[in-house]
Amino acid sequence: MLRKIVIMLGAALALLSPPAVANVQPYPASFHAQHISANGVSIYVRVGGKGPAVLLLHGYGETGDMWAPLAAALARDHTVVVPDLRGLGLSSRPAGGYDKKTQAGDVAGVLDALKIEKADLVTHDIGNMVGYAFAAQYPGRVTRFILIDAPLPGVGPWDQILRSHALWHFSFWGPDAERLVKGRERIYLDRFWNEFSADPKQFDEASREHYARLYAQPGAMHAGFEQFKAFDQDAIDNKAFLAKGMLTMPVLAVGGEKSFGPMMATVMRSAATNVTEAVVPNSGHWVMEENPTATAKLVVDFLR
Repeated sequence: MLRKIVIMLGAALALLSPPAVANVQPYPASFHAQHISANGVSIYVRVGGKGPAVLLLHGYGETGDMWAPLAAALARDHTVVVPDLRGLGLSSRPAGGYDKKTQAGDVAGVLDALKIEKADLVTHDIGNMVGYAFAAQYPGRVTRFILIDAPLPGVGPWDQILRSHALWHFSFWGPDAERLVKGRERIYLDRFWNEFSADPKQFDEASREHYARLYAQPGAMHAGFEQFKAFDQDAIDNKAFLAKGMLTMPVLAVGGEKSFGPMMATVMRSAATNVTEAVVPNSGHWVMEENPTATAKLVVDFLR
């Protein structure tokens, strides 16, 4: 049982038709992008659509670009806000602040700048951790919360997760790690895209080249490693959040069929009182590349 959990959870870290191989889809022309100064950092944000706000947060190995197909679908009746996390993509790369409690402050600052009081949250991978820290600190600002295919430090079976050899990258950071991957960013990232997908071919070459270029920018790999380095502090912060009470807004816990699967709901039931379980079929961890149609349907239906 533990082995099964480890396999599924390993896929977590690092869109009802057959899954389509997807290139990096551009955002609709109706979207605009801007840099927003918030919490001592410059956050690159894409904004489009009209209606109730929904915030999309990406994870490691990608940027906010991953959400373009879903953003296009949601923009029909939502104001869609898609930032790049601190240090990643086109956001600035400060020396610190990569704990998720601090990054929740980035999110609050972005929403404040856009004069958005409340929003639905849709998050993936490390974006789950930032989203949880935001929801725990600002529960009145979150209407509904969808978390996709990644656990939360210090929550539920976290200690079991840490025993998995597949998750060596949780502790892979520091100057020597950065020297090892410098000029080899594509090789390092391929490991995530290959091992954590149901079929590596679904994470296509154009997407790999796109994200590898972004992560090869000066300071980008350092910022990515800092996201993992902060997990110990994130676990401490999350336990403190839990001690104050569980989330009460509606939560949809989504796992890829060949990745986290129903275990996502098991984790979230340790942190929230109103949890619905869902699984993206024919997909590993990279749900927006492996099965964007099914992922979008789950999200859109839950937010109706």
